[in-house]
Amino acid sequence: MNTDNNVLNKIKGKLVVSCQALPEEPLHSPFIMGRMAYAAYLGGASGIRANSVEDIKEIKTVVDLPIIGIIKRVYEGSDVFITPTLKEVDDLYREGVDIIAMDATDRIRPDGTTISELFPRLREAYKDQLFMADCSTYEEALKAVELGFDCIGTTLSGFTEATRGKILPDFEMVEKLVNTISMPVIAEGGVSTPEELKRMFDLGVYSSVVGSAITRPMEITQRFMKAIQ
Repeated sequence: MNTDNNVLNKIKGKLVVSCQALPEEPLHSPFIMGRMAYAAYLGGASGIRANSVEDIKEIKTVVDLPIIGIIKRVYEGSDVFITPTLKEVDDLYREGVDIIAMDATDRIRPDGTTISELFPRLREAYKDQLFMADCSTYEEALKAVELGFDCIGTTLSGFTEATRGKILPDFEMVEKLVNTISMPVIAEGGVSTPEELKRMFDLGVYSSVVGSAITRPMEITQRFMKAIQ
């Protein structure tokens, strides 16, 4: 596990590709996600974001790139599902992912805590681990900085009750963060064209994650179908 600044330096000014498929999706398979990651690597990606220990294990066998790891798990009674509890963090840590990303919104987590209560315990328990805060608002991002996350993502803007209907990509949130915090800002969420990606970097983001527009052919097909229906 590489936990020094070298990991973040490898994705600075570069593209991270999200290679994920949920169980109900046609490409759900560690093998397929491994090939997706390899294709992204050949295309020039400098990092991979991946979901589940199984997918991450496979991806590691085919590419030598920094991995932002998450575990999506739904718990009854909570809307938090991206690395929601200590168990998921521990599973990712044991696997040795370079960066663990987790929901850093202000919502109540499955164990009844908030990120402000949970993260100080994680920071103490995993001193050598890099953590990325998946936020939905500027205020949540500021709180994540205060809590000691290593990088800030705009991942959940538009995907929480408080931000539903937000136009994506959230250039406004990105610009505000870049201009007010010194911590690496990673743009994620709704970046679907090369022009949008370039605009993110023009705004000064540290890195950007692109997922659905590259690695989800079913969703890409649906976008094209909407144009002719």
